[in-house]
Amino acid sequence: MPPVYTKFREEAPVSQVVLPDGGKAWLVTKYEDVRAVMSNPKLSSDRRKKEFPVVVPGQNAALAKHAPFMIILDGAEHSAARRPVISEFSVRRVAAMKPRIQEIVDHFIDEMLKLPRPVDLNQVFSLPVPSLVVSEILGMPYEGHEYFMELAEVLLRRTTDEQGRIDISVQLRAYMDKLVEEKIANPGDDLLSRQIELQRRNGGIDRPQLASLCLLVLLAGHETTANMINLGVFSMLTRPELLAQIKADPANTPKAVDELLRFYTIPDFGAHRLAMDDVEIGGVLIRKGEAVIASTFAANRDPAVFDDPEELDFSRDSRHHVAFGYGPHQCLGQNLGRVELQVVFDTLLRRLPDLRLAVPAEELNFKSDALVYGLYELPVTW
Repeated sequence: MPPVYTKFREEAPVSQVVLPDGGKAWLVTKYEDVRAVMSNPKLSSDRRKKEFPVVVPGQNAALAKHAPFMIILDGAEHSAARRPVISEFSVRRVAAMKPRIQEIVDHFIDEMLKLPRPVDLNQVFSLPVPSLVVSEILGMPYEGHEYFMELAEVLLRRTTDEQGRIDISVQLRAYMDKLVEEKIANPGDDLLSRQIELQRRNGGIDRPQLASLCLLVLLAGHETTANMINLGVFSMLTRPELLAQIKADPANTPKAVDELLRFYTIPDFGAHRLAMDDVEIGGVLIRKGEAVIASTFAANRDPAVFDDPEELDFSRDSRHHVAFGYGPHQCLGQNLGRVELQVVFDTLLRRLPDLRLAVPAEELNFKSDALVYGLYELPVTW
């Protein structure tokens, strides 16, 4: 973890910092305070508000190209948007998906085994697996996944300029609008079709809202999981003792998945907020109109909650981490993400027991310039 996070958490766990655009925000770094931020109704998630913290160029202008995403809504408005889709990602429904997830994982391993070695695991496996899973959930054609993935990667880079972010948002909106129209004309047994039918029964179809829902599910459902696959495989291939724990007993995999989620916490700044009233966090008074950024990464490395937090320990019970958030906006797809990662790791290690890195670990290119941490490539062989 960057030493600056440790310094903040130890010396001033709620501190004002300067954002890239020159604005100011309160940075919150302790686990208990981060959870307090994410669960306090006085702290708004609505990025449309003028004073909301801006962390990347073009943030507000890009958001304006879409109907409001569920994750930026507050209170009753958020609950109303979340309620119709929450059952789509329940433990029961995800368990029913597991056999199909297993088929998808096996399919891409079969295809990978036909390729000359080494291969880039990111391109031939880590990205395609969650992309196909989420495509089937939405009922969208998988053929367009490469176009979407290319746009999403640029969108999620911190270095993308304002106009570039706006242009990509316009393209993604057009892509999703087309998907919604096609699904209205040809419904199926999928999340989007069920949302269309529900809205039709309730008085009318909100096409922009459905397009935003689809984009949110796609962005959240493929990029994060793909990066966790890469980071998990990287960790196990560079730490033989971790690999041995998983190989010894698949029952260890669920703990390993949560520990990887805790350790890497790939969307570091998932909790941006704006104070709608005076509120106290960690003994510090935050005034109405002031911005707050809760670092889930720093929270998941808090030694007050996790012993030896800088160590990756697959025997640790890490399920109370905040990598999926906390409170009303806790990630809808967490059950799906956990199951996908469990199936991926167990299957890869069973079918490719001699999987190994094809380049020295120090040559790997990590996503230090992206909103979601991970690896750009992961060359492997066997």
